[in-house]
Amino acid sequence: MKTSSSISIVVAVAASALLLAGCASSGGGGSTASTRACVILPDSASSPRWENGDRPALQKAFTDAGFDADIQNAQGDTNKYATIADQELTKGCGVMILVDYNGAAVAVTQKAQKQGIPVIAYDRPITTGSADAPSMLADYYVSFDNTKVGALEGQAIVDGLKAAGKDAATAVVVYMGGDPADGNAKLFHDGAVGVMSAAGIKPAAEPTGVWDGDKSATNFEQALTSLGGKVDAVWVANDTNAAGVITVLDKNGLKVPVSGQDASTAGLQNVLLGKQTATVYKPFKAEADLASALAIKLLKGQKPTSDTQLYGKPFLAATPINVTADKVESVVTAGDAKASDICTADVAAACAQYGVK
Repeated sequence: MKTSSSISIVVAVAASALLLAGCASSGGGGSTASTRACVILPDSASSPRWENGDRPALQKAFTDAGFDADIQNAQGDTNKYATIADQELTKGCGVMILVDYNGAAVAVTQKAQKQGIPVIAYDRPITTGSADAPSMLADYYVSFDNTKVGALEGQAIVDGLKAAGKDAATAVVVYMGGDPADGNAKLFHDGAVGVMSAAGIKPAAEPTGVWDGDKSATNFEQALTSLGGKVDAVWVANDTNAAGVITVLDKNGLKVPVSGQDASTAGLQNVLLGKQTATVYKPFKAEADLASALAIKLLKGQKPTSDTQLYGKPFLAATPINVTADKVESVVTAGDAKASDICTADVAAACAQYGVK
């Protein structure tokens, strides 16, 4: 099933979100000390997107616009995150794009702002204050509509239970969220719970959230044991964690509705095989385009504004897409997945069934 129109809609929404007033500013836009974009990515373990998708997309955007970019990856180490930031700031940055990792971006944001360098929180919010009343510390926030991401995941569980003939109100559903240190984890959770609770679903178990497939597998196995091996569905916050959950389900001969996000190769394979109900596709290029366009305005000395805010600061949101087995081909068509990677020997029959080529 081709969905080029769906992809076009995402890009159009992203473009419309960037209705920013690009007025020239003599101060507060970008540092005159540098016209270089400094970017820090969080890790490579939580999702393959950071290195395979976001890095090349951001690099290309800045290069095409004639600006230098220093893109580094903290590799899941908060100390390394701080070191990278210090090195980048010493060399000079006109703007910083930060994907937070366990709160490491807070101190970096404060350092950058003291030097007059605007900070874009990318994908994950950079906040201060309490969890119940967060305040955006970064100057801008660029991400997907993460509450919508969670809502799509929650709907996948509701739909999966219905397809299996299970009563949502009595179903045994385990909640496997993301790391609470990631501000998006709460948005995913709240979006999913809003949909699931409206359908009558209550969590039978909810281990502490992580962004780690192996830990997620261990946590889920412990939850499954505590439930006497009984489970009807598992809300999982992303594909990497879902893959860990699915290994445990497979080991126990179970196949139940499972959610996820990122449209990773493993996630798409599990969707095709019927082991994962759906994955939420977040075209990284739509998000990277929003962030790079905003950063380039700042590097040019402009001070953009936006009508949409989150936690008190301008928020530019791209639209996520739900992908079931019959829509996997659309991700391939968009160039964000390769059929050769997805359609391995054990998935080839499912690829043929759903036209993935």
